Amino acid sequence: MNIVRKIFKEELPFLFACPALIWQLFFVYLPLIVLLFYSFWNREQVSKFFKFSFVYYSEILNFLYVKVIINSVILAFITAIISLIIAYPVAYFFAIKVKRFKTFLLFSLILPSWTSFIVQIYAWFFLLQKDSLFSIIMYKLGFISKSSHLLNDYGAILVGMVYCFLPFMILPIYTVLEKMDKKLLEVSADLGANQIQTFKKIILPLSFPGIVAGFLLVFIPSFGEFAVPDLLGGGKTVLWGSLIVEKFLVTKDWHSGATLTIMGILLLSLTLMFGYIINYFFKKIVRTKI
Repeated sequence: MNIVRKIFKEELPFLFACPALIWQLFFVYLPLIVLLFYSFWNREQVSKFFKFSFVYYSEILNFLYVKVIINSVILAFITAIISLIIAYPVAYFFAIKVKRFKTFLLFSLILPSWTSFIVQIYAWFFLLQKDSLFSIIMYKLGFISKSSHLLNDYGAILVGMVYCFLPFMILPIYTVLEKMDKKLLEVSADLGANQIQTFKKIILPLSFPGIVAGFLLVFIPSFGEFAVPDLLGGGKTVLWGSLIVEKFLVTKDWHSGATLTIMGILLLSLTLMFGYIINYFFKKIVRTKI
């Protein structure tokens, strides 16, 4: 009886994790297996069987698909860079400067994420449309002309993307800065370093893992995003996510849609590996210097 109780205690975390593992199996891994199957197998019209083929992968080598990939990478990269520029001062302020109401400020940061993603996009749709309050303010300040509108262009897409994914950049950087030993800042000041030198030599290197994590958390969903470009950009810019949605829902070409999805997963997996390698070597460099 004691042995059974001991085994139960040791395996209790695994038992609690089983529902999540089962959920991932049926709603993540099995759909990916089905997509992989559709991307490699081509059903001929005269045959009832599926035939193994690379024809859909060869179609992706077309210049138009490569152009869509490049456009998606550029948009995701710009979104991640802008998010980093905005997020780092906010995360630094929350972690280093704020002493009171920190929980309230973090709650306020996460609160918009509780609403539907589509609702957030439509909020910006009404803010950026012609004769909206935001457009009138921009016109009064002299930034735009009265006839111009802020929707259906690249700038509107960037605004929506940065707004939606900004918390994913702030939180990892904040977590790393919050866990940082604050005594290092005191030691740096005692040794005569000013705030800029302390930031360059201590804060920035130690926060690099959070920067990498935040960059990946913004870059990856931005690469496959389709709702923001379609609603705020008017569908003028064809991106990877929009192309996959068109293949599945419009043309009903499941084979090409599955192939595009698998290729996107492979590209993002390479991005994750690249980020992990950069983070690993940067940690070794920081440890050597410190």
